[in-house]
Amino acid sequence: MARRASLRQLAGVWIVAAMLAGAASAWLWMSSVAAWNAHLDRAYVAGLALHDALENAGGLPPGLGLVQMRAEPVLPPGWRETRITLTGGGRPDLTQGERLGVRIMSPDIRYPVAEVQSLGGGSQAAGLASLTRAMARFCSDPQLFIQRDDADWVRVEGATVWGCDAAPADRRLLAAAIGIGVLGLLLGWVAEVSGAFAGFAAALRDHRARNADLPVGGVEELRQTAEAVNAYVAHDRAALENRAMVLSGISHDLGTPATRLRLRAALIGDDDLRGRLERDIDEMTTMIDGALTYTRAEIGAEPFRRISLVSLVEAVVADYQDVGMGVTLRDAPPHPTQAGTLFSRVTSRDAPERQVVLMRGQPTSLRRALSNLIDNALKYGREAAVTVDANADRAWIDVTDRGARLTEADMARLTGAFQRGENTVGKPGVGLGLAIVSTIAAQHGGTLEFANEPDGLRARLTLARRWA
Repeated sequence: MARRASLRQLAGVWIVAAMLAGAASAWLWMSSVAAWNAHLDRAYVAGLALHDALENAGGLPPGLGLVQMRAEPVLPPGWRETRITLTGGGRPDLTQGERLGVRIMSPDIRYPVAEVQSLGGGSQAAGLASLTRAMARFCSDPQLFIQRDDADWVRVEGATVWGCDAAPADRRLLAAAIGIGVLGLLLGWVAEVSGAFAGFAAALRDHRARNADLPVGGVEELRQTAEAVNAYVAHDRAALENRAMVLSGISHDLGTPATRLRLRAALIGDDDLRGRLERDIDEMTTMIDGALTYTRAEIGAEPFRRISLVSLVEAVVADYQDVGMGVTLRDAPPHPTQAGTLFSRVTSRDAPERQVVLMRGQPTSLRRALSNLIDNALKYGREAAVTVDANADRAWIDVTDRGARLTEADMARLTGAFQRGENTVGKPGVGLGLAIVSTIAAQHGGTLEFANEPDGLRARLTLARRWA
């Protein structure tokens, strides 16, 4: 089996990847910003040099050229024009000094006039430089025309300074994409590892973890934990099965000696002594059978099936009634339900008296649990009344006897193994019946609870309807 990466290794990879991605994104972002600032600065300096060439007939900087025009420039169809007048003071509201008329024709955009006076103070040169910088900032292929006072218009060729091809590549979007992409990858990686641990915890909490292997996957530490838990559960399950096998063997092997003891006891002439020996034999075999049943209930190897709980209870009650025992099946109290339509008033009505309760369970185990409750009710309370009821998620079986009473302390401890109440003195039993019922209830996601009623004791077996 290939060795999986450990959580420590993955954490190191995550940290290194985050650092590299952060460094790459920061470098791309900062280099792109620096390149754009340098590009805008070159355009600004070119604007200053252009103003000097127009005013002092000096040399033009590289990338700029002047073309004299005989007529006023004409705006091509579909183009947009930006007009600005620069005075000697650099602002349109100052009339002193020589004036520069500027027209920018672009096939795409109209340039923001407010940015022309935003850099370099209030001089005319700074205004023209701000204008060329604004032209370089936006991707377009504009045409720049300048007129000094009433002189002829001049077209300024400067595509290599403010054209789209002159602009550097903007890698800020790429930098953001790298950062967000690596962050998303790392978050997904972390979520996958976290989900593996959460899934393992959910499987460990699942009621089927005792009878099924837990999933082995994820990082190395999780795999080792799952294998260790599976080994422990398998050992525990094997120990239970071995205990059940030993008890089953003992129960089988004791059958023949017990039979011989019964036959020999029948030859004893003293009726009192013979009765005591037979009771001892019965108690011994009952104790072995109870321990075996309790161990098998702990293992819970019976498969879950879809069953009708009402039909199961009816069958168990019918078995007792066939032999004349005082066991009755009572209808559950009606539940008010709401009935109505969109156009009529909602009214209350009673549900059907006998509802169908479908659930997933172990039918043999449930029959054993109900039989134990009924046997206890008959033994200590003379009769047993059984009721079945349910809601959307849970079902419960109530077995109420007549005459038996328990203290709060007895109710709390009677679900343990080999525990008996104060009213059991002189009555047969080893204290495993209710422990078996409690174990079966837990295997069905339920509980066994007791409550004193006016006429006796009520035992409630609660079950989850969709437990497996």
